[in-house]
Amino acid sequence: MTRRTVLGAFAGIASLAAAPVYAKAPGLIREAGDIRKIRMYSQRTGEKIDTIYWVDGEYIPEVLNEISFFMRDWRQNELISYDPRNVDVMAAAQHKLDTSEPYLMISGYRSRKTNDMLRARSRGVASNSYHIKGMAADLRLRSRSVAQMYNAAYSCNAGGVGKYTHSNFVHMDCGPVRTWGR
Repeated sequence: MTRRTVLGAFAGIASLAAAPVYAKAPGLIREAGDIRKIRMYSQRTGEKIDTIYWVDGEYIPEVLNEISFFMRDWRQNELISYDPRNVDVMAAAQHKLDTSEPYLMISGYRSRKTNDMLRARSRGVASNSYHIKGMAADLRLRSRSVAQMYNAAYSCNAGGVGKYTHSNFVHMDCGPVRTWGR
């Protein structure tokens, strides 16, 4: 039996049985507990991800590879090793929102080419975006408002959080702590 098989078998009951371990962890990780899980889907590719990516103090490398593939630049079909710290930010915010709904991932990793193209269309795209570094995501939930998502991500105190009310999404990254938006 592989580790992944065991994790899959216990995923449903583990969250009920395991008490979170908070020692030596930054605020955002304290919200994620012993088992960290992320749920997302992409309308652009039709792909979904609903997975446990961290157990008892360890990231699961194979799952991080799956997340990197999911977060790839679909326009250029390029991927980068996506920063697991941002997965932690997203998972902690999702946990705080107390929802089983997966995030709609609007944008994850962006190649320089894609970022430059988007920047030419909108003044809201940074030239040295954390998306280019595989450290950011733009996300939406049907069941939660932009303000609720923003507040959950902001309360993690773990990176950049941008509120895009008119476009109905929240930006989360694992760069320096900062906020923007209206």
